Amino acid sequence: MSTSFADLGVPAAVVASLDKRGITAPFPIQAATLPDAIAGRDVCGKAPTGSGKTLAFGIPLTLRAIGAKPNHPKGLVLVPTRELAAQVCEELEHLLGRDARVVAIYGGTPYESQRRLLRRGADIVVACPGRLEDLVAQRVVILDEVEVVVLDEADRMADMGFLPAVKRVLDACTPNRQTLLFSATLDGDIDVLIRRYQHDPARHEVAGDEDSTGDVQHLFWRTDRDNRIRVLADVVRKSGRAVIFSRTKHGADRLAKQLENAGVSAVAIHGDRSQGQRMRALAQFSDGGAQALVATDVAARGIHIDQVGCVVHFDPPADHKDYVHRSGRTGRAGNDGTVVSLVTNEQAKDVRILQRKLGLPQALTSPSVEAVTVSPPITPKARPPRRDDRAQGDKHHNHRPGKPAGFDPRKRRPKAGPGRVGGVSTRRES
Repeated sequence: MSTSFADLGVPAAVVASLDKRGITAPFPIQAATLPDAIAGRDVCGKAPTGSGKTLAFGIPLTLRAIGAKPNHPKGLVLVPTRELAAQVCEELEHLLGRDARVVAIYGGTPYESQRRLLRRGADIVVACPGRLEDLVAQRVVILDEVEVVVLDEADRMADMGFLPAVKRVLDACTPNRQTLLFSATLDGDIDVLIRRYQHDPARHEVAGDEDSTGDVQHLFWRTDRDNRIRVLADVVRKSGRAVIFSRTKHGADRLAKQLENAGVSAVAIHGDRSQGQRMRALAQFSDGGAQALVATDVAARGIHIDQVGCVVHFDPPADHKDYVHRSGRTGRAGNDGTVVSLVTNEQAKDVRILQRKLGLPQALTSPSVEAVTVSPPITPKARPPRRDDRAQGDKHHNHRPGKPAGFDPRKRRPKAGPGRVGGVSTRRES
């Protein structure tokens, strides 16, 4: 007999809300961590991206982090990227429904709109560390009443150089809080966080469970440089929708245009796009308006998109960690997927080194589009009530704005951090 959310201690009202969205059975990470988290214990969970961590921490967070005063949130979620902050915020709004008082804090949007929302009162703040530190310094966010802190994708925050900021934020929170940490790894720098900031945590590891990740095949195709676009277009047509990775921003824009010229709808997302452009491109791809999302490594870190049949490394990644992060866009939520690397003759030597590090030693083969997984049908997302849907007499709600404003490159842009990780700048999301 399968476990239900009710069996795990989830209140009936939340169970009913999940059921309306077709979420009836918990994923393994949810079944493992929810009883301890709901009981108030510190939890550290090891699970891959796409395994259902957001509900695992979102349910206990929304049960406890309510009734906050202006500028004094009760719940705090730290995430590595802007896109993940927006997606976590949306999920928490689903859980809270009309009572949602959740604010996303990240760079690329005006400070004043975030200050205004925080002054009105936010029960939960979902934030990238850089921008949050700025607002804490301005006394716009005061963390001394935070009851629950969540560190989501802690390993990626470490990879991107955010741990010093994360530690400063945690030091500013009340010491008797509950701390929930989720990461693909629990060693090294993450173990330091666990030992320093968690009290007798319940540890749960469900990485790679077959119920939360589907079968993913990894294909390495030797491809002539002049033939890559034709092969790429055929892959996208076969899969239905694919995420394609380019090494450079200019390359991502060029690839998107070349796919359009080949009759494949495509959008590009990278660091030089404004926040509004990035969010619109992501929404267009998620809703099925574009078959291909062409991205630099910014899209490998923290973007959650289900129902992607294929990931294509048009440019092979700099190292094996980036390969894993990129490839994690497919094979999610129990669906199968395919990862295709297009390898030119001059790239073959580096790719073989990459394969050995990944434990995927394979011969480079000729392209065979028939092997590509077809994307599952797109499931329309239910959305919480928008501002215009609420009763006119309700003048005190604090719903997050629907679309963030664009990023103005003339405004403050932090310099790169102390180094680079896997060819990715450690510039913080401020």
